Amino acid sequence: MSLSNAMLAIAVVGHTNAGKTSLLRTLLQSRDFGDVDQRPSTTRDVLEQGVWLNSTPVMKFFDTPGLESGSDLYAEIEVLEPNFRHDGPAQIDAFLQSSQAQTTLAQEAKVLRQLLHSDAAFYVIDCRDPVLPKYQDELHVLARCGKPLLPVLNFTQAANNRESEWQAALAKLNLHAVVAFDTVSPPEGGERQLLQSLAVVLPSAKDTLEQLIQEHQQQREKRRQQAVFIIAEMLTDIANLRRRVPVELSEQELANELDSLRDQVRQREHRAVQDLLTRFAFLPDDAVFELMDMTSGQWHDDLFASDTLKVWSKDTGFGLGAGAAAGAGVDLLVGGMSLGLGTAVGAAAGGLYQSWRHFGDKLKQRWQGHRQLGVDQSTLATLAGRQLYLLEQLSHRGHAATDAVTVAKEHRLSREQFRPIAKLLTPILEDQPDTNKAVITKELAAYIQEL
Repeated sequence: MSLSNAMLAIAVVGHTNAGKTSLLRTLLQSRDFGDVDQRPSTTRDVLEQGVWLNSTPVMKFFDTPGLESGSDLYAEIEVLEPNFRHDGPAQIDAFLQSSQAQTTLAQEAKVLRQLLHSDAAFYVIDCRDPVLPKYQDELHVLARCGKPLLPVLNFTQAANNRESEWQAALAKLNLHAVVAFDTVSPPEGGERQLLQSLAVVLPSAKDTLEQLIQEHQQQREKRRQQAVFIIAEMLTDIANLRRRVPVELSEQELANELDSLRDQVRQREHRAVQDLLTRFAFLPDDAVFELMDMTSGQWHDDLFASDTLKVWSKDTGFGLGAGAAAGAGVDLLVGGMSLGLGTAVGAAAGGLYQSWRHFGDKLKQRWQGHRQLGVDQSTLATLAGRQLYLLEQLSHRGHAATDAVTVAKEHRLSREQFRPIAKLLTPILEDQPDTNKAVITKELAAYIQEL
């Protein structure tokens, strides 16, 4: 059977801690595949993972143990070279029958055994390391297996990388098809380049690899569309939150109502964050909002902290309101009209409860039917900026990354970016009759997609 019709077997090999498991995590979009650790030889056995194309298995990756004793392995192989001058695979096979392959070089033997049974291999290189003789010895031995090798330079985003040195050294070994692929921060189109380069060294698999490239591109586009909809739905849900306030309300009752509404907002954003992380196959603690504990749901960085919304109110052009506490996050709606942050509720939310009595008489005079608490535009601008920043980070994040994405207070939309969002949300914010929230969500998602 030709390779174009058979399942491809690709070994992932390299020195210990070069990032072999990290590469597979990113390619497979699996945050929990294998173990990633700074300790040597984290992967002790060969791990297998399949790849599907239209529900059909087309490829298997084999994560192999790290090579630790490249120079010792080279010395053992060289002893056998006179008997297998023109047959590298037979030379490797002879070594695998030796006692050293069962004892002192058992880890290296696992790698070579898997490579002999594979169609090709990614040779992963930590390009922060200098080009040492032990790495060159490893490459010499791996080449004797007679299988195509595609060097993959990892950690290319590191300031101290030696990418050019490695490129030159690999060229001397006649390895010219080299791919720079940082597993923590993959380059745009990095996966495509990696699979296309694999097709160069394995031309019989070109059709299968091209189909994989196309399917993965479609999956990325679909995933982003779904993520954008998650954000749009969150914004419309929060804009639609209402809490009725009685005409006569004590200071403590008002504070309780405000806390309850704020808690609803926090929980709805929390759910959106979890949905985004799940959509991109990341774990619950792979994102934090300042000091937020995602697993417990405790929001140490309070969305409604005055310094959080004060910055947004100032930068996005939403007035702070004379004498009112910035960052209230709540508007008082009277007959469908928003009185803004400078109103009684804004003051009360900031602890200025004496202002509630001052505004109370005026509100009673303007009373036309009902009044209710709703989320203000400053809060919605904050939410939109936080979620869009998180989306962009997840879109370009490798699954080998171990540090959580941190969303800070300064991650915000510009006033110009938020204005169309506010316009789309106006019917909901003003509680206009016959408002179709589903249509607004769809239109909002279309706008966000263009940002």
